[in-house]
Amino acid sequence: MARWTAFPFPGEFNFNSAGVKKNWFKLHAGDLEPLPQDTKLLDAWALFHNGEFHKACNAGLKLGLAGVNLANKATCMYATYLEKHEARRLELLLEAAKRAEHHISQEPDNFNAHYWHAYALGRYSQGISVAKALAQGIGSKVKTDLEAVIHAQPQHPDAHIALGAFHAEVIDKVGTLIGAMAYGAHHDTGMALFNQALKLQAQSASAMIEYARAMLMLDGDNMLEEANRLYQLAAKAHPLDALERLDVELARTELAD
Repeated sequence: MARWTAFPFPGEFNFNSAGVKKNWFKLHAGDLEPLPQDTKLLDAWALFHNGEFHKACNAGLKLGLAGVNLANKATCMYATYLEKHEARRLELLLEAAKRAEHHISQEPDNFNAHYWHAYALGRYSQGISVAKALAQGIGSKVKTDLEAVIHAQPQHPDAHIALGAFHAEVIDKVGTLIGAMAYGAHHDTGMALFNQALKLQAQSASAMIEYARAMLMLDGDNMLEEANRLYQLAAKAHPLDALERLDVELARTELAD
C-alpha cells in the first residue's frame, strides 16, 4: 500500500477517546456523526482528529460497518488535503465511494454513508473534470445522495456545503441553461445552501472557503471582495482538530495566491 503523506502540523492536537467524547458535538458539528459508545471506535476517531489519517482509516476498517464512516472520512480528507499524486488521489476517492456504496446497501438509513458516497464521487468528479463526470452520470448520484442526507438530517451543514458546491460546479462547467435543464443546478439554490450551512455552523472555515470559491465561480470579480472577506475569516479561525487546521491553512494559501 502506498505511503500516506503525514499531517504537516504534528503534535498540535493530542486527543484520546475521553477527549473526543467530551468534545464530540463540537468536533462533529459539520457531519452530525452520532456519538459512538464503543471505546475502540472513539480511540480510532482520536487518531483522525489528531491528523493520523492513515491509522484512523485502518482502525475504522477493522471495526466493520461501525467504522466505515470514519475510514471514509479519513480517506476523503486525506485525499482532498494532503495527497500529492493525482492518480493516487483519485484511486483513494474511488475506494471510499465503493466502500460507502456497500455501506449504503447494508445500512440504507445511515445518512453519513450517503454523504461520504456523494463527497467521494464529487471530489473524484473534480479530478477527472466535472463535465466528464456529468456525462458519466456521476453528477446525478452526487445530487441524489446529498438531497437524501438533507431530507434525513435538515441540520447537516456539510451536506449543505457539498450540495451548494455541486450547483456551482455544474453551472460553472456547462452554463446556467443546461445546468438547470439537464442537471437541476441553479445559482440561487446553490447560494441558499451555502447561506444555510453558515447559519447552521457559523464558524465553519470549510463552509467559508467553499462559499468563496462558489461565489468566484458563479459571479466572478463582482464577488471578489466578499470572497476575500470569507477567506480572511476562515484564515483566522481557531481550529479544534487536525481537519480544521488544514482548512485554516488552505484559506491562508488562497489569500496568498
